[in-house]
Amino acid sequence: MPDEFQSCILAARSELAVARQLLNAEITDYPTPVAGCDAQFNHLLAERQRVLAAIASLEDAVFVPTPRSPTPFAGAESR
Repeated sequence: MPDEFQSCILAARSELAVARQLLNAEITDYPTPVAGCDAQFNHLLAERQRVLAAIASLEDAVFVPTPRSPTPFAGAESR
């Protein structure tokens, strides 16, 4: 089971990397000059930001609160 989970995470990272490359290429090839109100270009920028956020979320450590450690900086309670 852990191997299946890790392979899914690896596949997600790989697909997001491909999406990032495709978006970067499309943004680079976009005809200039670009107006600030260009909805298509702004959409590409927004999509790139979403992909970058998804990649970052896969890399971030996740804090899971428990009764012994209710906040990220609380430390472990000793009894």
